Amino acid sequence: MQLRADELERHLSRSLAPLYIIHGDEPLQSLEAADAIRAAARVQGYAEREVLAVERGFDWKQLLVSGASLSLFSSKKLIELRIPGGKPGTDGAAAIVQHCSALAPEVLTIVTLPKLDRRAQDTAWFKALAHNGVLINTFQVERAQLPQWIAARLARQKQKAGRETLQFLADSVEGNLLAAHQEIQKLGLLFPPGELAFDPVCGAVLNVARYDAFKLNEAMLSGDRARLARMLDGLKSEGEAPPKILWVLAEEIRAVAKVQAGMALGEDLQQLYRNNRVWGGVRQQLVTVAARRLKSAALAQALSHAARIDRTVKGLIRGDVWDELLQLCLRFAR
Repeated sequence: MQLRADELERHLSRSLAPLYIIHGDEPLQSLEAADAIRAAARVQGYAEREVLAVERGFDWKQLLVSGASLSLFSSKKLIELRIPGGKPGTDGAAAIVQHCSALAPEVLTIVTLPKLDRRAQDTAWFKALAHNGVLINTFQVERAQLPQWIAARLARQKQKAGRETLQFLADSVEGNLLAAHQEIQKLGLLFPPGELAFDPVCGAVLNVARYDAFKLNEAMLSGDRARLARMLDGLKSEGEAPPKILWVLAEEIRAVAKVQAGMALGEDLQQLYRNNRVWGGVRQQLVTVAARRLKSAALAQALSHAARIDRTVKGLIRGDVWDELLQLCLRFAR
């Protein structure tokens, strides 16, 4: 069974499963999911709690022993297994599979994992977890969904905001939900319930956005000029290396060009996505739209532009690298 983070509360109000897997790279949602499960477990009488943190030298026998033993003072037990590296190793994989095969109703297990790639999700131990438990994916909230996420958080504290205010808040907290949570709570303390006006919110909210270079390609292909400029400026301020940004952009341009060439030959679109490592529905849609919209000559010129930026980064020719990166992105926004 799979759940989104925002579906967990409703699930816990109806039932409590013996195994939960919190999987993803969004810290706020992971923390809140674990807190919600713990709270539901306490109500159900899980009084004993044991935390197992997988580090170098971890003895996986602890998991099997913990799952088979209860203290004299409690009839129900909560085990938290934290695997921050996402790689349990051979012994760990075997222990996890064995633990999943003998889940006891008086023992509730929470397994916390970072976001795993497709290969890791195809392993026997992860499949055993997903098959026997409730998988909660805690991934980053996409920029397009961020205003709605903020509106739902404001509604919890009986506040609401107009579209312009929500867009401003989203721009200010993009990529940093922990800070977004704090800013929203601050608005609850500063202003009474009801409609929030733009100007007071603008004066109260800090710019705590954190940008991911690997999200820049989405902004480029979607043609959002304002977001492109904001992201590049933020990445520059955060000290991101221009070669990394250039690599991300160039790889995306190559992917669009290859998908375009394959489409012209009548190749299967899903196979083109797989061959060119275009994962995720949103990115696949953006790449396909760009492949249909842009001419092959424009893509070739964009790759030549990327090569020129590479020479600029290396000091072989003169130029403003950050301005050139912006101009490269804007080729796709026109």
